[in-house]
Amino acid sequence: MAKKIQDPDFWYTTLLPYVNWHTRRAYRRFEVHGKKNLPKEGGLIFGVNHSNTLMDALVLLSADNIRKVFIARGDIFKNPFVAKLLNFFRILPIFRMRNGVAAVRQNDDSLNKAVDVIHDSVDLYLFPEGTHRTKHSLMRFGKGLFHIALDASKQFGKEKPVYIIPTAIEYGDYFRFRSTTMINFGKPINVTEFLKNTTEENEAVKINQLKEMLSGEISKLFTYIPDDEDYDAIWEIVKMKNEKRAGGLYKKMLRNRATVDKVLKFREEKPEEAKKLFERVMSFAKERVRQRISVMSTAKKYPLLNSLWKLVVLLVGLPYYAASAIVTLPVWLTTWIIRKNLKDPAFGNTVSYGVRFVLSPLIFIIGVVVAFCNLPWAWALGVTVLLYFSYSLFIDYNELFRRWLSDVRWTFKKRLRKQYESLNLNTLF
Repeated sequence: MAKKIQDPDFWYTTLLPYVNWHTRRAYRRFEVHGKKNLPKEGGLIFGVNHSNTLMDALVLLSADNIRKVFIARGDIFKNPFVAKLLNFFRILPIFRMRNGVAAVRQNDDSLNKAVDVIHDSVDLYLFPEGTHRTKHSLMRFGKGLFHIALDASKQFGKEKPVYIIPTAIEYGDYFRFRSTTMINFGKPINVTEFLKNTTEENEAVKINQLKEMLSGEISKLFTYIPDDEDYDAIWEIVKMKNEKRAGGLYKKMLRNRATVDKVLKFREEKPEEAKKLFERVMSFAKERVRQRISVMSTAKKYPLLNSLWKLVVLLVGLPYYAASAIVTLPVWLTTWIIRKNLKDPAFGNTVSYGVRFVLSPLIFIIGVVVAFCNLPWAWALGVTVLLYFSYSLFIDYNELFRRWLSDVRWTFKKRLRKQYESLNLNTLF
C-alpha cells in the first residue's frame, strides 16, 4: 500500500522538534489561544488568514505537536525537486485557472488526498484567501477549502462530524524579524450539522454560505480592519493608541479591536469629521516615517526618560553585541543581501528564518568545538552559552538601538509632537 502524505515518517518526526524550536526563536513573544475551542473528535479543517508568506505555515506548525498537513498554491510545485521537498513537508498543491487547465485537473487528486487526511483524524490547514497580503483584513475566499469540507462530510459525516476551525494569526510586525506572533483558534463550524439543517440543494450557494460564516468568524479573532480607502489611517490610529501598552498579545488584540470599533463608529456618525481626521493622521504618519520615528515613540509622554534607560542597556550590552556581530556575520550579511533584492518585502522574514536555520547551527557547532579545544572547560561552557544567544541578541540589540534613536528624535521634534497632540486621539477614542 502506497504511503500517504499524513503517515508517520522517521525523518520528518526527527526534524520537526528542531523546526518548531527554531520557529519559536524567530519571535520575541509567541502565544497560542483558543485551544479549548478545538473539538476532541471529528475531522478538522483549519481556515487561516494568510499575511506573512511561509512563516504562517511554520507558526501554525509550531503551535503544538499534533500532526498536520497543509495545502498551498500549486505554482510553487513546478520544480520536481521542490515538489518532492514540499511533499516531505506534508504540503499538498491546489491549482487555479491561472495555472492552466491541465494543472487544474490535478486538483481532484489533491482534494481526494485532503479528504483522506481528514478521515485519518490528521489536522488539515488551508489559507482560503489563496495568496498572502500584509494587512489586517481578509481577501475574498476561494472554494477549495469548502469543497473539501463538503466532500468529507458526504463521505464519512455519519461516522464522525467534519468541522471548519476559524483560525487567525496576528503579527506584531510583518517585516521585522523577531517581532511577536499570536495564533487564535475560534469556535468550530460544524459542516455536517450545517448540511443536515439546510434545505438548499445548490452546492455553490452552500459554499457561499460557508464562506460568509468562516470569513465572519476569522474576522473576530484578530485586529480586523475593513479593507477600504481608510484602512491605512485607521491602522495608524490603532498603533498610536495601543502600541505602547503593556500586557499579553491577546489583550493587545482586544484593545486594538475596541479602538477599530470606536473609529468605525466615529466614521459612521460623523463622516465629514472622520474624513478630515484621517487626512491629518496620514499627513502626520507620512512625516513621522520620513523623520524615521517609530510609532512606539509617539505614545510616550517622556521620550527622553525612555531613551536614557535604553542608552544604559545599549552601553552595557555593547561588548557582547560587538562580539555577536562578528561571530554571526555570515548569517546577518547573507540575510541582508538577499532581503535587499527581494521583489516582495513580505518574504523578508521567511528569508531571515531560512538563512538562520541553515547557518546558525554551523556557526554554533564550529564555535563550540574551537572553544573546547582551546579553552578551559568552564570558559568554553561560558562561550557556548554566549554563542547560543548571540544572533537573537544581535537582532534585539539592533531593534533596541532603532527605538532609542527614535525616542531621541521624537524628543526634539517639537513641531511634530504638537501635530500629534492636535490629533486628540486619546479624547476621541
